[in-house]
Amino acid sequence: MIIEDTSDVAEAESGLDVGYQEVLKRIPHRYPFLLIDRGESWIKNKSMVGIKNVTFNEPFFNGHFPENPVMPGVLIIEALGQTGAVLMSKSLDVSVEGKTIFFLGVDGVKFRSPVRPGDQLKLHVEVVRHRGDVFKFRGEAKVNGKVVCEAEFSAMVVEVPK
Repeated sequence: MIIEDTSDVAEAESGLDVGYQEVLKRIPHRYPFLLIDRGESWIKNKSMVGIKNVTFNEPFFNGHFPENPVMPGVLIIEALGQTGAVLMSKSLDVSVEGKTIFFLGVDGVKFRSPVRPGDQLKLHVEVVRHRGDVFKFRGEAKVNGKVVCEAEFSAMVVEVPK
């Protein structure tokens, strides 16, 4: 396919899936702190849906809570942030070598329902605005189409100190 102008580029890059190998390429997180398995429906500078398959084998379920396992809310927010970081990295085509993407702030967090083993989190992240290497996002984490968490957050690309 020959792409003639920039509108065709944006259209060609819209709605793409992001496999686990690209997730590993785009963000530095690894087990046990990698909290997205893949992405769907990536649209450059606009949105992406991260996927996290929550299993009983997650290390946090040992202590949170043994008799009533619930995914910690802060990790749901982190999963939204990691989805935003993949969206940023892919949109800006940022190399992870020598750079990382950090949270700047989180606002308006609301938890609606617990996330448990066997759930699949769909992490809907959309860009509210961006300027250069700084992005502001709105995110919703859903299980079976029901919102379990929502938040606004911002992040930026940072040089890794040498």
